[in-house]
Amino acid sequence: MLRSMKSLRNPYRAVVVGARGGLGRAFVEHLRADPACAQVAALARAGDPEQGDPGLELTDEDSIRRAAAWLQRQSPEWDLILDATGVLTLEGHGPEKRLRDLDPGIMARAFATNAIGPALLFKHLTPLLPRARRSVFATLSARVGSIADNHLGGWVSYRASKAALNQIMRTTALELRFSHRQAVVVALQPGTVATRLSAPYRNRAPIVLSPEVSARRLLEVLDALEPAQSGGFFDFEGQALPF
Repeated sequence: MLRSMKSLRNPYRAVVVGARGGLGRAFVEHLRADPACAQVAALARAGDPEQGDPGLELTDEDSIRRAAAWLQRQSPEWDLILDATGVLTLEGHGPEKRLRDLDPGIMARAFATNAIGPALLFKHLTPLLPRARRSVFATLSARVGSIADNHLGGWVSYRASKAALNQIMRTTALELRFSHRQAVVVALQPGTVATRLSAPYRNRAPIVLSPEVSARRLLEVLDALEPAQSGGFFDFEGQALPF
């Protein structure tokens, strides 16, 4: 289980977007078990009518705007925001093995979910970060999104959408350094995790992590990062990855 996050204000408030996915659910469980965490807003597509949570559809800016307004009514400031969204297979289409497999419609949907959706999260949720103290905004990327680390080719839509996400994150971090000097904005590589997303591809991975272990390690990495490292890309062991 996660030790308390020491780098954030005590008590701190956290948001998890994609809270019903494998990693998102694990993030929520760790944070709710942390005695230093006063509140966890677990946002997902369906929402929670009992809590008044309107739900959040990543490809619908209006729903993101409504979710941000709901969060602001809960608290004007949130110390930790985690984007645990992402898609690898769409409508039965897995990653392309070669260029001739490319489908422009599927590629556009991959960008909508893996890059444009997180960009809208940055747009609407970064105003909720405190300006006068440390805060963290992390988004889940993938090692295959690294251009420098691409030695095999293939997986064009997924690679390119995650590379775009890394650039969006980096640009957000550079903008926030002027208004939120203690903010840490990063992309995370969670490893190969035993979730539905990775199920068809796990047999090739040397190590497969449970969602609970990956989430705990990522939270520990975030707890140790300094504002000077904002804009970086880090794996679940805290190693900086190339873009």
